[in-house]
Amino acid sequence: MTDLAILSSTAPIFTELLTFSEKKRLLTYLSQASQLKLEAAIGYTSTQDTAICLIDEDFKSNLASRWQALEQFKLSHLSVSESSLNQCYAGHPSRNQLLPTIACNLAESVSDYEYALTDWFIDLFNGLFAPYNVQLVRGQNEPEYLPATADKPAQVIFAHGFFSSALHEVSHWCIAGKRRRQLVDYGYWYAPDGRSEQQQHAFESLEIKPQAIECLFSLSCYQPFRVSQDNLFANFDTSQSTFAQDVYQHVKHYLKAPDSLPKDAQRLLRLLLQVTTVEHFSLNHH
Repeated sequence: MTDLAILSSTAPIFTELLTFSEKKRLLTYLSQASQLKLEAAIGYTSTQDTAICLIDEDFKSNLASRWQALEQFKLSHLSVSESSLNQCYAGHPSRNQLLPTIACNLAESVSDYEYALTDWFIDLFNGLFAPYNVQLVRGQNEPEYLPATADKPAQVIFAHGFFSSALHEVSHWCIAGKRRRQLVDYGYWYAPDGRSEQQQHAFESLEIKPQAIECLFSLSCYQPFRVSQDNLFANFDTSQSTFAQDVYQHVKHYLKAPDSLPKDAQRLLRLLLQVTTVEHFSLNHH
């Protein structure tokens, strides 16, 4: 079997990339880098750069409290699996009537949790990047980026209110430079699902970096990450694609060299880690 075949046939396990000890190491690095950037910003650059480096402690504390409430909700409402339900109600005379109701309630709880988690992330992003005159917006349709106008901030609109879409669209925003942030959809044209094989290869090559950044955001929030090839209607063989492995390797690259992350991705990742790493907040609030 060739190396390419081995890579394409082995599904990478993304959750193993950002262990708790790795999160602490990454947070330490990003915090030190942020301090250096703050010192440089105060001395040499704009007030916008200074403001983005200075994060209000009450803002962080509020986000941390909301995060811990979300985690408590997840532990108390979402830790029941289908198999454990079947075991609990095995032999129960009303099992067939009870399980659908319980499953329905569990699905509602999952939906409530994702909505609240997404709200939390929207507030975190909008608070952190307020000096940039940009807002993360819960969308009902497809994602879109709209640059700032004279009377409106820029809008990063994510798809269908999904938390994963919010992280993905923010990843694209982090990568986009100042010039592209002045253009609708950063000046890119999106080819929808149903692409040719050549278009799919081009799509995947452009998606490696944003999905690697999205992966770090997801794992920082203790959420699963799945690569998206966005090719449900492909009419060609996709079995040899190395896209998942390419994303996996790029996440490893970012972890080895965090300074290679876009500066706004570093800022957002730092705040996510500060807020979601309970030990960090315990050390800083006692």
